Formats: sequence, C-alpha cells, structure tokens
Amino acid sequence: MIRLLQIEFIKLWNSKASKVLIFSYFILILSLALISMIRIDNPPIVFNIADQGVFDFPYIWHLNTYIASWFKLFFAIVIVSMTANEYSNKTIKQNLIDGLSKKEFLLSKFLMVITFSIISTVFVFLVSLVLGMLYSNYDEFSIVFSNLEYFLAYFVKLVGFFSFCLFLGILVKRSAFALGFLILWWAIFENVIFRFGSWKLFSKEVSDTIMHVLPLSSMSNLIIEPFSKFKAVKSISNQLGTELTVDYAVHWYNVLIVLAWVGIFMFLSYTILKKRDL
Repeated sequence: MIRLLQIEFIKLWNSKASKVLIFSYFILILSLALISMIRIDNPPIVFNIADQGVFDFPYIWHLNTYIASWFKLFFAIVIVSMTANEYSNKTIKQNLIDGLSKKEFLLSKFLMVITFSIISTVFVFLVSLVLGMLYSNYDEFSIVFSNLEYFLAYFVKLVGFFSFCLFLGILVKRSAFALGFLILWWAIFENVIFRFGSWKLFSKEVSDTIMHVLPLSSMSNLIIEPFSKFKAVKSISNQLGTELTVDYAVHWYNVLIVLAWVGIFMFLSYTILKKRDL
C-alpha cells in the first residue's frame, strides 16, 4: 500500500496545477480565522461575529467542519484531473505494462482519497482548536472535546465526495466533462429530476426518503447548517414568535448511507476498469 501511495504522490508532485489547488485549499481553511474580523459598527446596528459565540467550544467544531466542507471542490478538481490525466497521458497503460494490476491502480487512487480526507480532517481540527483556544468562552475539558463526531462526519463526507469524483474521472476520462457532469448531477438530476419527479409520483414522505439517500444529498445531510445556532438568529426568531427546530445531530444512518455509496462508486469504478480496453 505504501508503494501505491508513493506512485500517486510522485504523480501529484509533478503536477503544478495540483500543487496550486491543494495549497489554495489549505489557505482557504486558514482563512476561517478571518471570520473573527467580521464586524458591523454602524449604530443602531452593532454586530461582531465573535460575540455570537461562533468560536465557542463545542460549536466551533460544527461551524468549521460545515464551512470547510464547501472547499472540498479544490481537492475534487485534483482527483478528477489526476484520474483523467491517466488516460490523456497514457500513464495508466504504462502502469499496467510495468506490472500494476487494474485493482492496484484503483486502490492507489482510493488510498489517495483516504489520505486527502485524513489530512484535511486533521488540519481543520487543528485550525479549529487554535481558534477555540483563542476566542472560546469555555475551556473545560469535557466541553472542549465534546461533539467531535462532526469530524467523523466531515471525514466520511470527504471520502464519499472524492469517491464520486474518482468514479466520474474513470467513467468520463476527461476532467472538464467529469466536473461538468458532477455539477449537472447536483443541479439537474438530484434537485430537479429526482426531487420534482418523486413529488409527482410519490407522497411527501417517500419523496423525502428518496432525496435522503441520493449521493450528494446524503453527503449534505451529514453536517447540517450551523448558522441557525447564532445568537442573533435565535433572537430574531424569538422576536418573530417562531421557534427554530433543527436537528443538528450526526446520525449513524447518514454515515452508513454515504459509506454505502463509497462502496458502490468503487465497485462501479473497478467494473469499468476491468471491462475497458486501455
């Protein structure tokens, strides 16, 4: 397995575009610290986001994993490009000639997916921990290290999304088309065809269930938006006489659904590789 990872890192190191994208990704995560600088001081509106408790433990785990998950497209481009370039540069054929099996080729890509996800998860954790130590009003051990399940959800979300991108890269063989298909799947298939189609054919309960198990929707369900936890949002809600009832928990069945999709994407990828004449 180490040999397979070394092969992938050599390919990655020789790609300037990939290095720029990865570097930009980590810069964006570091920019989470800039949230503390958001301030509106224009009476009667005086608003400082740091006063909203966004850096308090354990809320910061929820907020930062949610925001950082939107930056995953940078890594997705890297994965799709690496996979598509294997075809355009004919390196996949050379790898097979050199003795790498199709199973090992796919495993090397999946190991890179896991590695990217682990590095990203650890990095977001460290950035969040530092921000929390600097700004949080709570420093009790039991509070600081509670709700860490958001990092499990974040890791599974990345693995699921990157596995989908890997599958598309193998299926389409062109990075631009693969990314275009990814956008179309989210905008057209999941949010138009499946959503409105299920509304027409089934009851609301069945429709919600169908949407809940679709690939990108199931990944989104792992970490629910945290902004309704803001003190300002709750205050406005109370003034309007409405009560916000949002389930922020990380549920085991959402994790299992995404892991099932990971298995499906890897199975389909291997099936395509095994049958395709390279």
